[in-house]
Amino acid sequence: MGGHPGMVLVDKPAGVTSHDVVARARRALGTRKIGHAGTLDPMATGLLVLGVESATRLLTYLVGLDKTYEATIRLGSATTTDDAEGETLDVASLDTIERVTDPDIAAGVAALTGAISQVPSSVSAIKVDGRRAYDLARKGEDVTLAARAVTVARFDLRAVRRAAGTIDLDVVIDCSSGTYIRALARDLGADLGVGGHLTALRRTRVGPFAVDDAVVPDAIAVEALADPAEVAATVLGRFEVSDDEARALWQGKRLTGAAPRLVGERQAAITTGGTLVGVVERRGDDIKSAMNLPAPAAAGGTG
Repeated sequence: MGGHPGMVLVDKPAGVTSHDVVARARRALGTRKIGHAGTLDPMATGLLVLGVESATRLLTYLVGLDKTYEATIRLGSATTTDDAEGETLDVASLDTIERVTDPDIAAGVAALTGAISQVPSSVSAIKVDGRRAYDLARKGEDVTLAARAVTVARFDLRAVRRAAGTIDLDVVIDCSSGTYIRALARDLGADLGVGGHLTALRRTRVGPFAVDDAVVPDAIAVEALADPAEVAATVLGRFEVSDDEARALWQGKRLTGAAPRLVGERQAAITTGGTLVGVVERRGDDIKSAMNLPAPAAAGGTG
């Protein structure tokens, strides 16, 4: 069954790793060549975008897309991992929690909305001196990660649920790639003086792709693969090329004087027959390939 390039949207269940989903896709599709555009923690659910065969080359253009998450933040305690899987570090007193008002929460959320500076969680997958931060943290080593600029375009409070010793917040967040929702939970709790961590996380959108269009891991099959040309056109826009132009691009040549036809810095070069040639970019007045998919056997070039 190998040999079908494409993209597949998968709704990852809780309790399995992103790697588990990739392994299941490899078995279902009969190929080793599968990658994903951004991992999800085991506790998290929701959208994973997988690239299959030559379409893995498109993943680099998907990892930087904005994302939407639905999450539950628990105020009242902090944990070692900033989520429910870690050990509890600090627990706020009942009095302290009861003094946190809805306007306090709204102000804390507002302070974490927009362009912010964020220190990633110590159990993130960021590499420190070539080693994953979470590996160092689990060995008890102190991990200090540099703050990074991220953008939280939307941080909506959907519900505030109060119980003895806790306040649970259901939120929806639109954010730039590289934003850690666990770190938002940690920082909101710290700002309010009661501690905070994440108890639920679901990714509902990656760029233009929605979890509503995803399949469960057991339903991964060739029939679930999206055409790489359609995916690339959705993300990058369509740059239509003739068969002769496609052949030239596959041969590594430039399209002389074609730059005025390009919208933006780069687009997906697609033949009139609907075959994805690759991703093209501007070079002065010319167009050149930033990335090509393999040419169909027939032509060194046409679809």
